[in-house]
Order: sequence, then C-alpha cells, then structure tokens
Amino acid sequence: SHSEAVQQYRRNLAEWFSRLPREERQFGPTFALDTVHVDPVIRESAPDELLRPTAELALEHQPPLAGLPALALPQLFDPDACGRQVQTVVLYGTVGTGKSTLVRKMVLDWCYGRLPAFELLIPFSCEDLSSLGPAPASLCQLVAQRYTPLKEILPLLAAVGSRLLFVLHGLEHLNLDFRLAGTGLCGDPEKPEAPAAIIVNLLRKYMLPEASILATTRPSAIGRIPSKYVGRYGEICGFSDTNLQKLYFQLRLNQPDCGYGAGGAGISATPAQRDSLVQMLSRNLEGHHQIAAACFLPSYCWLVCATLHFLHAPTPAGQTLTSIYTSFLRLNFSGEMLDSTDPSKLSLMAYAARTMGKLAYEGVSSRKTYFSEEDVRGCLEAGIKTEEEFQLLHVFRRDALRFFLAPCVEPGRRGTFVFTVPAMQEYLAALYIVLGLRKTTLQRVGKEVVELAGRVGEDVSLVLGIVAKLLPLRALPLLFNLLKVVPRVFGRVAGKSREAVAQAMVLEMFREEDYYNDDVLDQMGASILGVEGPRRHPDEPPDDEVFELFPMFMGGLLSAHNRAVLAQLGCPIRNLDALENAQAIKKKLGKLGRQVLPPSELLDHLFFHYEFQNQRFSAEVLGSLRQLNLAGVRMTPLKCTVVAAVLGSGRHALDEVNLASCQLDPAGLHTLRPVFLRARKLGLQLNSLGPEACRVLRDLLLHDQCQIATLRLSNNPLTAAGVALLLEGLAGNTSLTHLSLLHTGLGDEGLELLAAQLDRNRQLQELNVAYNGAGDTAALALAHAARDHPSLELLHLYFNELSSEGRQALRDVQGTAKGGARVVVSLTEGTAVSEYWSVILSEVQRNLNSWDRGRVRRHLELLLRDLEDSRGDTLNPWRKAQLLRVEGEVRALLEQLGGPGS
Repeated sequence: SHSEAVQQYRRNLAEWFSRLPREERQFGPTFALDTVHVDPVIRESAPDELLRPTAELALEHQPPLAGLPALALPQLFDPDACGRQVQTVVLYGTVGTGKSTLVRKMVLDWCYGRLPAFELLIPFSCEDLSSLGPAPASLCQLVAQRYTPLKEILPLLAAVGSRLLFVLHGLEHLNLDFRLAGTGLCGDPEKPEAPAAIIVNLLRKYMLPEASILATTRPSAIGRIPSKYVGRYGEICGFSDTNLQKLYFQLRLNQPDCGYGAGGAGISATPAQRDSLVQMLSRNLEGHHQIAAACFLPSYCWLVCATLHFLHAPTPAGQTLTSIYTSFLRLNFSGEMLDSTDPSKLSLMAYAARTMGKLAYEGVSSRKTYFSEEDVRGCLEAGIKTEEEFQLLHVFRRDALRFFLAPCVEPGRRGTFVFTVPAMQEYLAALYIVLGLRKTTLQRVGKEVVELAGRVGEDVSLVLGIVAKLLPLRALPLLFNLLKVVPRVFGRVAGKSREAVAQAMVLEMFREEDYYNDDVLDQMGASILGVEGPRRHPDEPPDDEVFELFPMFMGGLLSAHNRAVLAQLGCPIRNLDALENAQAIKKKLGKLGRQVLPPSELLDHLFFHYEFQNQRFSAEVLGSLRQLNLAGVRMTPLKCTVVAAVLGSGRHALDEVNLASCQLDPAGLHTLRPVFLRARKLGLQLNSLGPEACRVLRDLLLHDQCQIATLRLSNNPLTAAGVALLLEGLAGNTSLTHLSLLHTGLGDEGLELLAAQLDRNRQLQELNVAYNGAGDTAALALAHAARDHPSLELLHLYFNELSSEGRQALRDVQGTAKGGARVVVSLTEGTAVSEYWSVILSEVQRNLNSWDRGRVRRHLELLLRDLEDSRGDTLNPWRKAQLLRVEGEVRALLEQLGGPGS
C-alpha cells in the first residue's frame, strides 16, 4: 500500500510539473522540459562571503573563491569539507538565473527515478504558503491538501528519515522569524501552526530532524535563515560558460515546429534552416561578447530563442513581439513582490517599470544606450526620502538590477552599463510612457491642485452658495466658477502632454535618417544572429543609435492582451488612459502617415499596426493607403503574416501592390492572398517563383473577389508547367487585362500552350512573353492566336530565339492583321523606329544584372544590326536621326555589358 501510494504520487506530481505555460508550448508539440533542460552553473558559497557588503551596483559576476568548485545537482547533499552530512541546502540567485526551472527539473527527475537517494520528495511553493496568511494548519494537513495520495502514509513521514526531501521554492515570499519569542518550538507534524512557523521549525531541525531540505531564495532574503541551520549555500550562476549557452540554443531551436502559420498554411522551418540559425547564433556568441554577457542569464537565453522562433518559425495567431516581451516578464516576475516584509506589498515589476523605465526613456530621449554609474544611480535614487524606500532600493539592487542591466564589455566602453538586450531598453521606455509614469513638473503640481480642489470643492461650493445668498458679493460667483475650471485646465495640460508623447513616437517612427536602413524585424534578427559580411572599421564614426522598436512597443502595450498581462504583474493601464493615448497617436499618425515611405519604413509602419492588434484603429489610419510598395524587402513568413493581418481585412482597393525581389515562396503567396484580392496591379517580379507558386496564383485568379487587372511575373522560373496552371486561372478570370511573363523560361512548349488556349480568356489586352527562348514556330503560332483574339492589343516577343526569317514572318502577320494585336519583335518597324523601343531598352537596363549577359549581348547585337539596316534603307533624315539616337542607346548598353560598342 505504501509503495502504491508513492507511485501514484509520482505520477500525479509528474503530470503537474510537466504542464508547461503557454509561452513554452510555442516551441513545438514535442517540447518537454526534461529533454531540453541545461543545468546552470551552481557554485558553493561560504557563509563569510554572504556577509560581505555588496557594491552599490553589484552587476559584475564575482569570481568563485578558491577551493569551492561548481556543484552538480546530485552533489548538493554530499558531505561537506569536514565530512559532516549536509541536510539543508539553500540555493540563491537573482531574478532570471533559473531557480524555478531548476526546481521543476529536480522534481521531474525524482518522479522518473533519477534521484534514487530520496524515497520521498515533497515540494512546497512558498508563494502558495504565504497566501494562507496566519491561518493555522499542521504540516500533515498542508501535505494532504496538496498531495492526496500521501494522505495514508503521513504517519510514516518520520520513519523515512534522511530519504525524505522537502523542496521549499521561493523562500523570500515568507516572513520567517527564527526568534523564539516570535516563533515557538513545535516538533509535532500534526499540530496546527501558521505556515511560516512550520517552515521555521523544519529549518531549525526541530520538526522531522532527519529530513533533508532544499530551499531556493533571492539574495536579499538569505539573511532570514541563520547560517547555523544551513549545511551548504549554493549560488546559481546561470550560464557562465558559453558552451552551456550553445547547448541550450541547440536543444531549444532544433525542436520540430507545429507547422501551422497564422493563415493556416503549413510553414515549417526545415532542419537545415534550424541548423543554420544555431550556427549563426553560435558564431555571434563567440565574436560578440555583449550578447554572451546577456545570455549569462538563462531567462535571456529563453528570450533569444523565443524571438528567433517568432522571426523564423510559424507564428501563432495573435502573437506579437510585444506579447513575447510581456510574457517573458510574466514568466520571471508573476506574483513577485519586491519585499514580502514591506507593508506596501509593492510588485517587483512595478518598481522596475518606475526606475528602469525612467532610465530607459531618458536613454531613448537622448539617443544613447550606454549609461554611466551616475546615470543609473540618479534614476534609482530619484525621489527616495524615507528609510523604507532605501530598504526597497537595496532589495531591488541585490535581486533584480542584474536582470535589467549588464556591464558593457565592448572595448572603450568599460565602466559603463547597457540594458541586457537592446530591445529591453525600448520596451521599458514604452512601458514607462503608457503607465503614465513620465510627468512634467506642471503635471505633478496640477495633479496635486486637482486633488486638493476635488477634496474641498464640494464643501467650499456649498459655503460660497450660502454666503452668496446672504451677502451681495460679486466676487463669490467668480471664485465658485474658478473652482470648476481648475480640473478642466489641468485635464487639457495632461492631454497636451499625451499629444507631445505621440508626436515624439510618430517622429521616431518616420525619421528620415532611418529611411534606408533595414526594417525592424531584420534589425532584430541581425542583433541576435550577427551581421554576415565585413564588419565596420573601428576608425569609422559610429552609426546613430536607432530606436525604431520604441513606437512598436508603445502600440503593442496598448493592446488589450498585453494590458491584461501587465495588470497581473501589478502594472495596470487604465482603459481611459489607453483610449486617450490611442487617440493622440491616431491624430499624429493621420498627419504624418500619408507621406510616401520607402519599402522598409512602410513595413515598419504596418508592423506597428500589427503590434497594436486593433483592426478598427488600423482601418481608420490606413484608409488612405493606395500603393503598397515593399519591393526589395525580404518577405519572411512573419512579414507576410504581418502584412496580411493588417491589410487583409480592409475594404478599399489597392491601386498597386509591388512585391518585386522579395524572396517570396508559395507559402508566402498563400498567406498574402487576402491582400492580393484587394489589388488592381500586382508585381511579383524577381522572386524565383516556380510552377508550385502558379497553383496559388491560379486559385487567386479564379476567386470571385479577384480584381487584379495587371499581373507582372517576369524573371521567375515558371516554365511551361506553371503556365499551364496559369491558363486555367485565365480561363475563369474576368478582371486581368495585362500579363507579363517576361523571362519566365516558357520555351517553345509554353508559347504553344498559350497559343492553343489563349482564346479561353476574352479580356486580355497585353501579353509579354519576351526573352523566353522560344523559336520561330511557337512564336508564329502565338502571333496567329493573338491576331484572332477579340481583345488583345499588344504582344511582346523580342529577345526570343528568332531567325531573320522568323522576325520577318511575324511582321508579315502583323501587316495582314486588320485590327489584331501589334507584335513587338524588334526596335524597328520597317525603316522606322518602333514606338516601343524605349520599353524594350528600359527592360534590358532594369534587368542587366540578373539576366545572362552573353545572351543579352547577342540579342542587342542583332537589334543593332536591324537598326543599321533600317538606317541604310531609308532616305528620310528625320528617321535616320531617330535610328541613330536609338543606336547610341544600344551601344551604351553593350559597353556596360563589356561588348563592342562601336
């Protein structure tokens, strides 16, 4: 019965501790803590070391003392240096070093039989025990209430002896009093006492003296346990070894994805792509010591992995960059009070938002990321007047300052501090603003005046009203009205302050200095993975600091989901404040957001709306957007999701969507389909789209809401197989009038397919199949089909493998046509210059770097010969001048190609 109860308890405990928060489930369906866990470094500490006074800014990690090696989990209860058996171990570490994960892993190890030294392990959350208050309960009651299978074997606890292990996690949540006057002695596990008193007697070894105890706590609470009751202290040092960081990233990032993007398409990173991410990150850890210093904390390793997963893996619906950072803080600060002994019960995150947020915002305002010790001290000590406030500051310095700030390790910057990851500075600056913590002197004075007026206003108004009836004093009504005006005046002052913040945010988003840098998502990826290619020379002037994530985070923090999570952290944002901030931002965005932006800045603008997660707000602000030009932006699955989420639900049509040279794939096309359905012109040139992409385009053309009139697919390897699929879409489409298949590898087969099925579409007006390697027969067949087509007006066939006879035959087809399509095969028409000569040469100029230079040179030489022949055949001086001018343009192109220009 005893062993059955323990086995049932193991199963229940494993089930409970295996449940992962939602933030962990994003790493894939097979993710489990026991398969990806990397033990942090634990070094043994001496009691004398704990009593030493710490530096005011204790950010540097202290080197281990000689003779105190690192400890592994199974060694924690080994005999000490004097041979004494260790029964009580206290592990301490700052926020983010991995205390909770370590406890979870230890419990799971015991459940799976990997800790044979202990027959029974009973974990307690001290946060849970502190919520019970002083209500008395016995140790047996506490165990039975939480772990029902152990109810029958509770009388045998004392018999288990040292093979019984209590795990007390988060000891800082309990206000422990080891004085006999404060906590009396109690050795009976069945006697009801306050939970804190039971823990004190367990640690005193007065209750169950043979039992082993493992306690975790923050550094500021170590002194609550007298050192005579502790057999070993261990400091959790995080990943002080870069190899541990690499192992963590390798295990995390190589988890198979769920395989479903926000749009429902199966977008999954391949093993090769995941290996490439791990290799790039490893190289950056070796060469960029600042990110290695950040990843000293396992929590930041998690943040790096979550950010990379967000950038490169399928994005769950509704997940944003702001939500990742907010969830990251929830994982580390949820339920954490700054000091459980302080009556104010101030949340740790609220204190960090006030102090670190102030430092972060001052850095963003003055465009700096490096802070001196004076800067840090000024923000931490601002407004501190009482002894209690100094005590709270001391606790924050010991427990959480290292979580937010790290010593700078860059050459020439020694002695300064930076935020642990750069984006955290912008997040905290945004949080500082949306929480309303930034107040001018006028606002602070105004708030006090308004509160004073509110307190005495009713009484004074009543007195003034009585006096005004008794005495004919004309000044009294004036004073009465002034009391009413005070709140309105300072309300307007607060409104002006919000507008000033919104103006600063919008100006940061649309800074002209940042117009031609990468979009913010690529900047984030580069900051984590490093920049491939040559590094900037040390003698070059440093680039101006960029804070383009600051406005993104401001928008994201105003979303309903993030506000709900922040409220759990003790940082509530009132609905009215969120509404007024959103209105101020919308007012400024409406003025500056109408200007034409470069592609990367336009994507940043869309990403701001994606972070905000408010479709009504986005529809009003983006209602004037008519052209979506993202040419040259590398459209990752995430960026496709961003654009589709923001613009896919709009109602007004987009005059043009230009996605040329965006490295799109079929999955990206599928994600962007809601945006394509709103477009009248769609440019997808230079995207390496193959036949599989044509399947998506076919479905797009057959959609009953499709309004695309112009479709440019030039410079994509569609081949004849892709054209066969496109023709199926053309047969059922009624909107398309202009189709460009320039340089798409159609060959004879593709042109013959077009010739055979062109008549199935009755609206097409222009078809470009130039530079497709087609011969005379296929080109003539297509020309005949174009001649008989009811609506086709123009057919481009230049730069195909046409003989002189073939070109002449095509001219003859055009000459015999009555009202049929014009066929463009050369720069000349008879002895005159073709009116489409500039179109042909501009296409060559635009694609000079991507086309086969040898083939282009050969075609240009043929065109040059045609021009020279036509010039020799005409006597018209005007035509000769035109022909000479065009010859000059062709010779210039040949010179660029390295061919004979004359």
